[in-house]
Amino acid sequence: MTKETWNITLRISRRKGAESAHWQDFKMDVDPDEYVLDAVERVWAFHDRSLTFRHACHHSTCGACGMIVNGVEKLTCITPIRSVTHNGTILKIEPLHNFPVISDLVVDMSPFFMKMEETGASHVLPVEKAGLGYETQTGPEGQFERLVDCLECGLCISVCPAAHTSTSYLGPAPLAAIQQTLEQSPNVALLSLADSEAGVWRCHSAYECSAVCPSNVDPAWRIMNLRRRVIGNRIRQFFGK
Repeated sequence: MTKETWNITLRISRRKGAESAHWQDFKMDVDPDEYVLDAVERVWAFHDRSLTFRHACHHSTCGACGMIVNGVEKLTCITPIRSVTHNGTILKIEPLHNFPVISDLVVDMSPFFMKMEETGASHVLPVEKAGLGYETQTGPEGQFERLVDCLECGLCISVCPAAHTSTSYLGPAPLAAIQQTLEQSPNVALLSLADSEAGVWRCHSAYECSAVCPSNVDPAWRIMNLRRRVIGNRIRQFFGK
């Protein structure tokens, strides 16, 4: 059986140092069932070794390969070429929005990681408290533990209109992490962090974050749930409880 081959143009956003962003085209033959990341890696391997991008696990666990593919935030390691383009058409690859571009497809995610750190969210939770996710190892007293759902890929930040207008906004993933932490135990400091100008009230309820989330965290729902918690806390404070 002959293997199907498509000829596509990979149009990649390029930017080095202080130069303005510009497009560069690379024509190549691909297997349409390969992933977008495979095509990007081929550009680096056979066309231009100066291309910079992030990748690691290749199976949607690390979140490193987030990019904008034909205008939509994607984890490129699990996005088949067939699903985003057609034979002979252009496949556009850009760096994530709402992050400073360091080089080509690499963005500076350190402010985002610092906000995630501020939430104090654990990366591993007991199974009965964690909901959906990946079971990992046996914890204390034979208790099963699992990784939390959030990959910290930044796709939700990139698509968020509030993050575009305010750099101080915590963003969908950190607020979802706060909600998940509060599900386990009360935390006055985290609730105050959520009930702030940079917290749940900055959210525009666009639900774009949940639409692009690759691991079903559903940050929009968690932010709405967190708002209800914040309102309930305000009511209790008003009545002195």
